Amino acid sequence: MSENKQKSLEAWIWDAACSIRGAKDAPKYKDFILPLIFTKRLCDVYDDELNRIAGEVGSREKAFKLAKSDKKLVRFYLPLIPDNPEDAVWTIIRKLSDNIGDQLTTHLRNIASENQPLEGIIDRVDFNATTHGQRDLDDDRLSNLVEAISIKRLGLEDVEADIIGRSYEYLIRKFAEGSGQSAGEFYTPAEVGLIMAKVMDTEPGMEVYDPCCGSGGLLMKCQESMAKKKRELGSTRYAPIRLFGQEYIADTWSMANMNMIIHDMEGEIEIGDTFKAPKFLKDGHLRKFDRIVTNPMWNQDWFTDQDYDSDQYDRFPSGAGFPGKSSADWGWIQHVYTSMNEEGRAAIVLDTGTVSRGSGSTGTNKEKKVRSWFCEKDLIESVLYLPENLFYNTPAAGVVIFMNKAKSEERQNKVLLVNASQMFEKGDPKNFITDECIEEISDTLIHWKEVEKQSHIIDLSEIKKNDYNISPSRYIQTGDGETYRPIEEIVAELDSVEIQAKDTDQTLREILKKMGL
Repeated sequence: MSENKQKSLEAWIWDAACSIRGAKDAPKYKDFILPLIFTKRLCDVYDDELNRIAGEVGSREKAFKLAKSDKKLVRFYLPLIPDNPEDAVWTIIRKLSDNIGDQLTTHLRNIASENQPLEGIIDRVDFNATTHGQRDLDDDRLSNLVEAISIKRLGLEDVEADIIGRSYEYLIRKFAEGSGQSAGEFYTPAEVGLIMAKVMDTEPGMEVYDPCCGSGGLLMKCQESMAKKKRELGSTRYAPIRLFGQEYIADTWSMANMNMIIHDMEGEIEIGDTFKAPKFLKDGHLRKFDRIVTNPMWNQDWFTDQDYDSDQYDRFPSGAGFPGKSSADWGWIQHVYTSMNEEGRAAIVLDTGTVSRGSGSTGTNKEKKVRSWFCEKDLIESVLYLPENLFYNTPAAGVVIFMNKAKSEERQNKVLLVNASQMFEKGDPKNFITDECIEEISDTLIHWKEVEKQSHIIDLSEIKKNDYNISPSRYIQTGDGETYRPIEEIVAELDSVEIQAKDTDQTLREILKKMGL
């Protein structure tokens, strides 16, 4: 998408949000806006299909009748027939003037009932919902929203297929900016997703999985990157990749499915808690995938030893152990590893402390134990240290850990570390990685380049020497002056030490109690 078109899209989306400003808390706007954008897309594409049929049979009136009698002629049949067959299908929605919430809800449910893939997706929202007897979105504001969305045509030739994903990500970003609320668990900056997709180098026919898929953005990036690569090679016919994701939050799951449908992509998006109840299984074990891309919520601290001990899917082998209660980061990495096939590769976005916590500590550390197991098994191919202030729920930098179960001989027992902490432009309020830097970072990771003050290859012996610290900031000096460890890394380690001390105290108290002391 060109820069001008992107700005136009964003302005249109924000105008739609502003049309209902004040009706609900900002982060909830998307619950009303996105299903309507999706419906507008369905209507406009349906119009395109009707016009195609009309070109063959002579009139739109005949096209409407044919589509109704043989619904296989169109991708999605919409039971919306304007009085004047020459009018756009969306006109029926746009002309609603009374009981708009009731009528709009009914129309979307009727559309879902005619199209099984849309059930539970397009019909989730009640536009007439009330809270404490008051409409969440009154008809006046709802009318304004419909009118704002009506301005832009969303047919096959009008916008890119990723209209839902782009709209979702833009709204998440704007709401996070405006409210300061945590939204980053749903939103991975597009440039980070693009780097991950480039490095994953997905091929036709592959199966790609995201266990914490949000709106499906990382999966879409893999598809887009593969399609672009094939276009550049002159290929026009190739097998699609199949996309699989699981998402815990129902509304976000719905957005991911909308994204899949609009992209006409093959795959499945399941709902549920991946950590406790993964949905993609085969013969009682986790299903295996060619590529995995994911950005789980960082430092989840609500999983207990029982959650790990009772695991039925062999994700936490005794030799590797499992992370402590303070952070499930390496638990997610273990889930990803168990979901990779023998040629599988993965990219996981996590907190910077994931690659260093516990190193240098004299006591035992559960995270370090798991990390050492992955290092000794030679499963980590690269680690990318990101610039700070990219993500919308935290100013922290974040890292991307790249895993490979089939490392080439020249890369075995080695890890490429890339410190991209200075490769960004300042933005308001968030920083961003430029297109030039995206290409440079991706090229370094793909070709395993050593670049002064940017990347360095370390072997297993060096990793062991540094107590399994694989943070790029530990090995690569990006400036001319003295290099200091990032504050967030130090704080994370102090937190870990404090938790260890508390655990030790508790254990000691229990021993003394048993001794009667």
